[in-house]
Amino acid sequence: MKIGVALPQMAPGYGPGTTLDWARRIDAGPFSSVSVGERVTFSNPEMVATLGACAAVTERVQVLANLFVLPQHPVAMVAQQIGTLDQLANGRLEVAVGVGGREHDYRALGADFTRRHQQLDDKVAELKALLDGKPPFDGADPVGPACVQPGGPIILAGAIGPKAMRRAARWADGISGFSVAGDADEIAKASELADRCWAEAGRATTPRKVSGCFTALGVTDAPEALRSFTAHYLGFLGPKLAEMVATSARASSPEVLADILDGAEQAGCDEFILVPAVTDLNFLEVATEVVAARSLRPRNGTL
Repeated sequence: MKIGVALPQMAPGYGPGTTLDWARRIDAGPFSSVSVGERVTFSNPEMVATLGACAAVTERVQVLANLFVLPQHPVAMVAQQIGTLDQLANGRLEVAVGVGGREHDYRALGADFTRRHQQLDDKVAELKALLDGKPPFDGADPVGPACVQPGGPIILAGAIGPKAMRRAARWADGISGFSVAGDADEIAKASELADRCWAEAGRATTPRKVSGCFTALGVTDAPEALRSFTAHYLGFLGPKLAEMVATSARASSPEVLADILDGAEQAGCDEFILVPAVTDLNFLEVATEVVAARSLRPRNGTL
């Protein structure tokens, strides 16, 4: 199982140097990807510009847009952003798309919050056509620039639940999930559901499976940093529910993180994303040790 790291873009203390410092160190470490998410009515930097900076200063890791809330955006603009990012990353781009759950973000962008799932289906079809070089309308030139990857990068679905998963199985290359607690049973259920939906849709390949959890490492009182971050980030749920969910977040020590990673791998994850609750670069030092220790463990009876 590969292990990626998201930028700590939602965490307190994110500043002018955070993007480049973290991206470079992730690229230099034992990690598989650097990723950035999308929020609008929050304190985070914008996703596409931040991913562009990551692409420009990295050479090895995948650059993962995790994820575009596609119904919020004009599809031609997203296609151009994806083409630009794939060029900057020289073909290392991966993309996840979903409907999101923050009505305030939709309202801030003047987008329609209703019929989000149907909008997603329709816009993914349009996006794929544009990335494949089809003009947006008769008489127009194709949207540029063209992706380095023919036809564009793989597209993962931020699908949760049977209905969304069945829809995603018609057009996605895999799933991008999340478990606040990093719970192996929860991750396994999502993996099994994806496999079943892909098979029912007659797909010839199995879905790529990505998951992740909030994590706090390398700081004083990491458990409290993790709880506080999680409750703040999930504040749109309301204070009581956000606090209740925050108490389930547990990846605040190397030992617990190692256990979570073992469980995710056994649950069928192809890649697990660590989403930092802190901006302290000590996070990456501790995470590097955890990942390096996993790579040295005996597998199939040998080192």
